[in-house]
Amino acid sequence: MLRVPSSISSNEFESLKIQDMTFVAYRNNVYPSRNEIFFEEHAIVYVLEGEKKFISPTQDIHVQKGQILFFQRGCYSMNESIDTNYRSLVFFFPESLLKEFVAQNLSLFEDSNEGAFEQILSLESTENFDKFVDSLIPFFSARTNLMNQFLKLKFTELMLHLLELDRSNQFKRTLFKIYQGQKIDLGYLLETYYLKPLSIEELARISGRSLSVFKRDFEQQFHASPASWIKNKRLEYASFLLQNTSKNVSEISLEIGYESVSHFIKAFKEKYGFTPKKNK
Repeated sequence: MLRVPSSISSNEFESLKIQDMTFVAYRNNVYPSRNEIFFEEHAIVYVLEGEKKFISPTQDIHVQKGQILFFQRGCYSMNESIDTNYRSLVFFFPESLLKEFVAQNLSLFEDSNEGAFEQILSLESTENFDKFVDSLIPFFSARTNLMNQFLKLKFTELMLHLLELDRSNQFKRTLFKIYQGQKIDLGYLLETYYLKPLSIEELARISGRSLSVFKRDFEQQFHASPASWIKNKRLEYASFLLQNTSKNVSEISLEIGYESVSHFIKAFKEKYGFTPKKNK
């Protein structure tokens, strides 16, 4: 599984940074046609060429040239290239930058009413946005001591463009939710992500909580630690798969997030008193 932007290397992308933070990465090479990605920061993907599918636990989105996707921090998706010509610009920005933008432009968010939130939002580009993207390309070869200041202006310009394209106001509501620091319901979070290969720290970030607050809230709600709850839930699902599917132990071990089959067999036996094969 790729964790972005930390998985980005200079051999695969050209990148621009605001201070030490990756702002935009220009994709040169294409990753394998199918891969799992975990977004460590909020991200915007603008499709330059080709087609691709983004499949999250709750969404299945097919994009092509000119489309724009916003991924909330903590989003987990399976990406599948439709053709080998796929290229994109990927913008990354930490929560602090988003909150700063909203704080400086609160008048734009006065009518940000409550509504449904998706971790992936889809927008359609316009000629104006295409021109904005074209204006970024020269910065990859620019040499200026004012790069940080220029890119902060470009970040603000990017946000304003997206708000203009946001016909449904979903992006506006999402930004305001992030600004207010709203937390994701833990029940929804765990039911959605318990089979994914994510650490407790990553789940805490998705939930909008610090690690200590996440553990405290979790134990108050579920009367168990996150690690023990996830382990138990995965093993229950493994038992269901063994009894109701033709999948073998290795396939099930991988599906429930165990990298080692022997660790899965040991954990299963500790819970049920017999090995997975015996259960089958």
